[in-house]
Amino acid sequence: MTEELVAVRVEQWLQEWGSIDFDPAAHRAEPPHHFLLTSVNAALLRRLSGVSRRSTYDALARSADIGIQRGHDKKRSAEIREYIHHGYPWSGLSEAKRRTGRFGNLRKPGWLPTAVVVNVLTEGDTRRGNSVAASDLVRAGERGDRIILPVGCNAPEWEPSALPPIEIIDGQHRLYAFGRDDDLSGYDLPVVAFVGLDISWQAYLFWTINIKPKRINPSLAFDLYPLLRTEEWLEQAEGLAVYRETRAQELVESLWLSLKSPWYQRINMLGETGLQAMVTQAAWIRSLMATLVKAGEGQRVSIGGLFGASHRTNEDILPWTRAQQAAFLITVGNYLRNAIEDSDEPWARDLRESDGGLDPAFYGSNSLLTTDQGIRGFLHIYNDLCFLAADDIGLDGWVGSADVDPTDIAGVDVEVSALVGQPFAAFLQQVATSLSSFDWRTSSAPGLEGDELLQLRKAALRGSGGYKELRKQLLQHISNSATAASPYADQALGILGYE
Repeated sequence: MTEELVAVRVEQWLQEWGSIDFDPAAHRAEPPHHFLLTSVNAALLRRLSGVSRRSTYDALARSADIGIQRGHDKKRSAEIREYIHHGYPWSGLSEAKRRTGRFGNLRKPGWLPTAVVVNVLTEGDTRRGNSVAASDLVRAGERGDRIILPVGCNAPEWEPSALPPIEIIDGQHRLYAFGRDDDLSGYDLPVVAFVGLDISWQAYLFWTINIKPKRINPSLAFDLYPLLRTEEWLEQAEGLAVYRETRAQELVESLWLSLKSPWYQRINMLGETGLQAMVTQAAWIRSLMATLVKAGEGQRVSIGGLFGASHRTNEDILPWTRAQQAAFLITVGNYLRNAIEDSDEPWARDLRESDGGLDPAFYGSNSLLTTDQGIRGFLHIYNDLCFLAADDIGLDGWVGSADVDPTDIAGVDVEVSALVGQPFAAFLQQVATSLSSFDWRTSSAPGLEGDELLQLRKAALRGSGGYKELRKQLLQHISNSATAASPYADQALGILGYE
């Protein structure tokens, strides 16, 4: 193996940077006007590198502590190590699941394509009184596009005699995921190398890399799921959150895409600001995972998810395809929308008088059905009642159409047409009729003035506690409706301890 690396010189220096207040005494000397981009074998990089960590052990003033790294989290490195060798989602499986032998096909390549950022120490650099031995120096940029390494450093037993010649700015957990005895002959890491970069600028880089970037919008992240979709992931290990999230995302996508859906083009798929009266894709996914797409049974599961799976058998509670599941959601949504449109309840009239466009009682900004809480409550009710009534109303008797692609939106529309002819459709309609007489106004809607009790009930729906409260209120409302769904609402209230 050669003891030099080929590098690409990247120039980054703007004229106005010359006016920056550079101060060597404050560990902020003027930096080089370029950095180097190269590829280094993972084992070699680990031998050459050290990490300067922040610590309170020496009781230094925080401004005097020149370490920039957080403490090494061995658990984090172990997780990355498992990812490197077996990829994701294998790395996220529990040890018990790995031992079953049922998830071998979930192994994937463990790529680390993002660069480790390092600083190459020069002859005059010191760290807490230590410096790099002359024989251990890495000489970067002295010969054009070459980085010259210490003699003998490719030998597995090589160690620096004093301070390591390279210090890690960002990437310590990735680097320490590699064991010293691992065979890494075919695994290189991309490296961005600064040379002689003062420690204050290293801290600045670490901050901008790890803290400053804005987290990706959850709805935008979920919108990437179709690009990551691997069918075996969904069909094998439903218990893992990533699989349930993926299935939930697919269902939300169907609700947004299907022309038959009451939410066609009316879900905020990317979490964009300024889109009123639309629940975000992320909120829909969280609500589906808390209701229909949660585990079918297990500890702390009082009422399982209708689209979930049994922990004991890993089989679906209902043998429905993805298209059937989406068709169910679209159908019950249509039943509720139509029932509300036909309703002449005072709450619905108040909303129609204060808003325009599509029926404000279902689509308006003052309707709970355009809020996170309202969607969660609607999904809870259909999941609770149908889960408990499944055998009685014959949900498992609906067999998906044999000649449709269950992953295609056209297949969803076919199943919507098929569902309305099923015997249990009448039960779903009765639930919708009961729900349409519930007061779906938000706490800020007009018409609540003068009714203190109603105002209190609406105020209780705000915040995270509103999910539970709305579920309770809706179940109590259906329990009092004297329909075929009432006994199942009574049963749910008892199971949930809401009585």
